[in-house]
Amino acid sequence: MRRRHGSPAPNAVLAVAAVLAVLLSVVAAAPPGRHLSGSHRHGDGPRTPAAVTHTVTLHSDATGAAWRGRQRVGFTQVAPEPLSAVYLRLWGNARGGCAAPAVRLTGITGTSSADCTTLRVPLPRPLRQGESGTLDFELSVDVPEGLDRFGRDGAYTVLGNALPTLAVLDGDGWHLDPYTRNGESFYSLAADYSVTLDHPSGLLVPATGSATDAPGGPGRTVTTVTARRVRDFAWAAGPFTRLAGRSADGVRIGVFATPDVTAEEAGRMLELARGAVDAHSARFGAYPYGELTVVLDNAFWFSGMEYPGFVLDRVKPFALVHELAHQWWYGIVGDDQYRAPWLDESFSEYAADLVLGGGDEDCSAPAHWESEDERLTSPMSHWDAHPDRYEAVVYDHGSCALHELGRLLGADTMAVLLRDYARAHWYDVSTTAAFKAAAQAVAPVDLAPFWQEHRIDG
Repeated sequence: MRRRHGSPAPNAVLAVAAVLAVLLSVVAAAPPGRHLSGSHRHGDGPRTPAAVTHTVTLHSDATGAAWRGRQRVGFTQVAPEPLSAVYLRLWGNARGGCAAPAVRLTGITGTSSADCTTLRVPLPRPLRQGESGTLDFELSVDVPEGLDRFGRDGAYTVLGNALPTLAVLDGDGWHLDPYTRNGESFYSLAADYSVTLDHPSGLLVPATGSATDAPGGPGRTVTTVTARRVRDFAWAAGPFTRLAGRSADGVRIGVFATPDVTAEEAGRMLELARGAVDAHSARFGAYPYGELTVVLDNAFWFSGMEYPGFVLDRVKPFALVHELAHQWWYGIVGDDQYRAPWLDESFSEYAADLVLGGGDEDCSAPAHWESEDERLTSPMSHWDAHPDRYEAVVYDHGSCALHELGRLLGADTMAVLLRDYARAHWYDVSTTAAFKAAAQAVAPVDLAPFWQEHRIDG
């Protein structure tokens, strides 16, 4: 997510093309490997439940703001210990809480958290390692008023984090962190989604994944969306205008705009997305999903927000390139966005600098730390208590730290480090300890002073 209104370098689209040409000559094109989510990584134990599948069928009202249907969640226990319960995260309830839950489940028995964003579901019997289970329930989603990553404004509705997802259990226990509005709380393993959206034909429903349309009932369309190895599923609904294009590497890109975005602005953002996705691919590994959706609305209170294959943005070029970088740093290479937000925000900010230029020249001054306990690697609980420091440290100083690491390693070594690190964690989960180990393995010097200077713990 990008909250700042960053200013792009001049001729941003031309800059993307120029940088891409350089990257193609520098970065090797070996395809990234594939790893099963939940596999053992760096001594932190297996992450479970894994091999997750979501099968969803939803029918909308005339506005696209109320949806009714069913969801089935399949999963496998990959840890040695028996699994007696799982937790569903209902992030759509964060705004209204239990008093006005936007996401309601029926046909399933569980114990809800005090804010109704977590539902503990006991399993009929404990699952041993390698055994699978399913949850099957009826689902109601009523999107609240107020444009947000989950909200609506007039004829336009955004459904980010609307579908229940499975919480993650690892060596630290269950990850049941609270919702944060300053950043993200989201942490999930790569999963497969098959989602059917029955909606009025006058509404477009841009979404994560690859979509096909078929006639439904009178005046209605059935959109079937398939997404593989993604960490979440998001969609929107409304009478958007649509532009379509394809990047040089063949990624299909759709730009969906509200009336406060001009056709010229939408066209410029499409061209920027075409170049940026290829530039990120050249640096970190080829974008694997084939399709990418950009929803533009200048009424968003934030500059941009990321979901797999789907981003929300104002007409802010730097923010768009930042959100597209999140397709790798959060989406493909996952992380715990609540406990280690630097692993996606700092990396995406740095990646946007590499594409558009700038950023590095703003890093000449030493870092300013406001307290002894302030760390680049601090969790969202710290930044929620100090919201005025979040962007200054995690975005600004985080990207500067990576620029400095690149100077220590050399540009070519830094490029290889990031590409190899992405390959090693493709569809898996990054940790601070793992990145530090990978960087030290290719560094010509001891990086301990660097980690200490930039307060990178872990």
